[in-house]
Amino acid sequence: MTTTDLAMRGEEARHADEVSRGERFEFGKNWARFLTVLSEERIAQAEQSLRDMLEVPSLSGARFLDIGSGSGLFSLAARRLGADVHSFDYDPDSVGCTNELKRRYFPNDSKWHVDQGSILDGGFIEGLGAFDVVYSWGVLHHTGAMWQALDNAQRPVAAHGRLFIAIYNDMGSQSARWKRIKHMYSRLPQPLRSPFAVAVSLPEELKAFARATLSGRPQDYVRAWTQYDPSRGMSHWYDIVDWVGGYPYEYAKADAVFAFYKQRGFALEKLKMGGGLGCTEYVFSRTAPRNG
Repeated sequence: MTTTDLAMRGEEARHADEVSRGERFEFGKNWARFLTVLSEERIAQAEQSLRDMLEVPSLSGARFLDIGSGSGLFSLAARRLGADVHSFDYDPDSVGCTNELKRRYFPNDSKWHVDQGSILDGGFIEGLGAFDVVYSWGVLHHTGAMWQALDNAQRPVAAHGRLFIAIYNDMGSQSARWKRIKHMYSRLPQPLRSPFAVAVSLPEELKAFARATLSGRPQDYVRAWTQYDPSRGMSHWYDIVDWVGGYPYEYAKADAVFAFYKQRGFALEKLKMGGGLGCTEYVFSRTAPRNG
């Protein structure tokens, strides 16, 4: 057994232990269900979202690092846009999902590499090398050590490279309340989790239905269940489970994220503010020499 195999076994054991103690949501199992309904349209939407935020027609010749690849959808999108892709995730089921998409669309491709690893493992991150685009959408706030993860995420960004991340907004007491709810979900027995997710999400779903009905557009609410979020490729139900169960859970105000990366030699290129408890998307560019 190689050193890499031993390291992966160690990561899997740590992940399983955290899940068993109710300290971590199994994102990968949720993503595996999502892959059963993934379509060409959703892949094209993921590609377009990368083009829009990075303001490029393609990623041809770029090295792209996907931190917390989840389903593998955005790794696939980057590869189809021409990038050399390196994907990794802490969750072994997410690694399996990413490998499955590679098998389906780019079998035996030497320009797409998939690993299991943790963004909190400094040695692992340093060994990856430098990338033109480092991407991590809605991941770093689920590590249990968000600021360390934010710091490690900037380390592989090449000189003049870009960092594209999405982080939950800090909404004060609302965020604190959801942190308690998410922790509660993670500690529930498996059969009770879906009913709990329904119960917790029902008030907001009823409000959304009422708003759509009163505005004379009930079809808008129906569309939320029959179409996917074009920016992420997540279905409405899977998005609810991902949200309610997503623990560990941290959050940050935009000015704190700005200041954090400014101190590390980055300038903000693009910002897409998320509403309420949602994610704000940031694209930073490295303006100072890269260390390491």
